[in-house]
Amino acid sequence: MGETAAANNHHYHHRHGHQVFDVSVPQQPAFKCFDDDGRLKRTGTVWTASAHIITAVIGSGVLSLAWAIAQLGWIAGPAVMLLFSLVTLYSSTLLSDCYRTGDAVSGKRNYTYMNAVRSILGGFKFKICGLIQYLNLFGIAIGYTIAASISMMAIKRSNCFHKSGGKDPCHMSSNPYMIIFGVTEILLSQVPDFDQIWWISIVAAVMSFTYSAIGLALGIVQVAANGVFKGSLTGISIGTVTQTQKIWRTFQALGDIAFAYSYSVVLIEIQDTVRSPPAESTTMKKATKISIAVTTIFYMLCGSMGYAAFGDAAPGNLLTGFGFYNPFWLLDIANAAIVVHLIGAYQVFSQPIFAFVEKSVSERFPDNDLLTKELQIKIPGFRSPYKTNVFRVVFRCCFVVLTTVVSMLMPFFNDVVGILGALGFWPLTVYFPVEMYIKQRKVEKWSTRWVCLQMLSFACLVISVVAGVGSIAGVMLDLKVYKPFQSTY
Repeated sequence: MGETAAANNHHYHHRHGHQVFDVSVPQQPAFKCFDDDGRLKRTGTVWTASAHIITAVIGSGVLSLAWAIAQLGWIAGPAVMLLFSLVTLYSSTLLSDCYRTGDAVSGKRNYTYMNAVRSILGGFKFKICGLIQYLNLFGIAIGYTIAASISMMAIKRSNCFHKSGGKDPCHMSSNPYMIIFGVTEILLSQVPDFDQIWWISIVAAVMSFTYSAIGLALGIVQVAANGVFKGSLTGISIGTVTQTQKIWRTFQALGDIAFAYSYSVVLIEIQDTVRSPPAESTTMKKATKISIAVTTIFYMLCGSMGYAAFGDAAPGNLLTGFGFYNPFWLLDIANAAIVVHLIGAYQVFSQPIFAFVEKSVSERFPDNDLLTKELQIKIPGFRSPYKTNVFRVVFRCCFVVLTTVVSMLMPFFNDVVGILGALGFWPLTVYFPVEMYIKQRKVEKWSTRWVCLQMLSFACLVISVVAGVGSIAGVMLDLKVYKPFQSTY
C-alpha cells in the first residue's frame, strides 16, 4: 500500500507540481495527503505499530530464555522476565514522548532514536549514543553468525544421527558453517539498500514466529512425554555447576533476558509510521502495552516450557536441545527458519554501520576517486548496470570477514548474547529515554519524580554491569577449555 501511495504522490507532483508549491501554510496542505512535515500522510494505527514492535522484539533472543530461566529457577526466572518487561514498558512510554521535540502535537518530529538524542540532549551525548549503538550492531552481527552456524550444524547433525540410527555421535566443527554464512553475507552486503527491500521484514517476521512456535510446541510435547515438570525453585543446582559458575551464570542470565527485550532503538522509527490525530505518543503508548503484553506471555511460555522440558540441562539454544528426536524434519524446518531469518537480520543490523562509515569517508575525502567514484558493472540478465565503488566493496567484505573471524574465535552464543544485552540495556533502553524525558518535560532537579527516575536508571545500570561482568566471566571460563578455530559439537 505504501508503494502505491508513493507512486501516486510522485505522479501527482509530476503533473501538478506548480500547484503544490503555492501552498503558503505548510501545516495545512492543499490536499490531505501530506503530513505537517511535507511527507506523505502516515497511515499507521495501534495495530500496525503493535505488529511492527512484536516482529522487532521476537527474534533469536527467545532461543536462550529457557537457559536463562534454568540459571535463575522457577521463582526468580519468571519474576526477572516480568521486571524487564515492566522496565521496558515504562522506558518505552517515556521514549514515545520524545518523538516530537517541544509540543506533543505540533513539535518538530524526530525520525530516528539518534535524531531524538541529538535534538533533545545535544552533540556530546549524541556521539556517545552513536558509539554504543554501532558497537551493539557490530556485536549483534557476531551473535547472529554464531546462532546461524549452530542451526546449520543442528540440521546436518540431526540428519547424520537419523541415518546412523543414533550410533554415530556426529561430532563436527562449526567453522565451515560460519564461513558459508560469511560468504552469503559478503554477497548480500553488496546489494544497495538491502535492508529496505520491503519483503525482508515480512519474511523475518514469518520465520521468527515459525521457529519460536516450533520451539514452544516441542517444549510442551517434551513435558508431556516426561510426564513431569522438571526444574527447581532456585535454578541449576550446585554440583552440576560450581558455586562460582552459579553466580556468573545467574548474572549472565540477566543479560540474556535483557537482550530479548532490546528494541528501544527502533521504537521512534516505528512511531514515525503512525498517523495523527490522535497524537502519535498516545497511539504508541497503547501499541507498546499490547505488544509487550503479547511478547512477555510468549517469552514466559517459551522459556518456562523449555525449562520444564529439560530442567538443569536446558540448552543455550532451545532448538538444539531436543537432540535428534523424531520428528527430526520439524526441527530441521525450525533451524532452517532461524538461518533464513538471521541471513536477512544480519543485513538489517549491518547496513546502518555501512551507511555511517561510507558517508563519513566520502565527506572526509570528497576528491578521492578510489573512495567516491561510482563504477558501473553490467550484469547479464539485468537491465540496469550495478553501481558500486572500490571502498564500498572492500570495506563491506572486511566487515563481514571480521565478524566471521571473531565468531570463530569465541562461538559461545549465550555469552555473546549476554554481553550484548548488558551493553545495550542500560544506555539505550533506560538512560537516554530517562534523560530525554527529564529535559523534554523540564522535570525539576531533586523533585520526587526526578529522584525516582534517577533511582530507576541507577538500578538498571547495576543490572547491566552485573550482567556484563557475568557474561565476560562466562567467555573467560569457556576459553579455558576451548581451542580457537577447533570447536566441535
